[in-house]
Amino acid sequence: MEAKAISRHVRQSARKVRLVADMVRGKNIEFALNALHFSNKKASETVEKTIRSAVSNLMNLEGGSGIEPEDLFVKTIFVDEAGIARRFRAGSMGRASIIRKRSSHLTVIVAEKENKKKKK
Repeated sequence: MEAKAISRHVRQSARKVRLVADMVRGKNIEFALNALHFSNKKASETVEKTIRSAVSNLMNLEGGSGIEPEDLFVKTIFVDEAGIARRFRAGSMGRASIIRKRSSHLTVIVAEKENKKKKK
């Protein structure tokens, strides 16, 4: 059984969020949340909230109430680029310099471990 959560328009570049997403890909939920909570990256807060949302979505599914959070892992996590807000700043000799404010979309899929399913 698996569930998905999506955070859209995260006000941080996809490259920076991917660094944090790579840290927890394929890991146990308990380990992933602990690592994200004590990470000093800005993106770790967003990734942690999205993982918690995916776990909550799984628990609220029909038949998901019997699943223990310890039996879950991060099956898939990926980050896509979102829209870019363009702002202008005064440049030298009367020119305008462009500032790109990047954003991203974060998708997390959590699933139950296979070996736990077979024992039931």
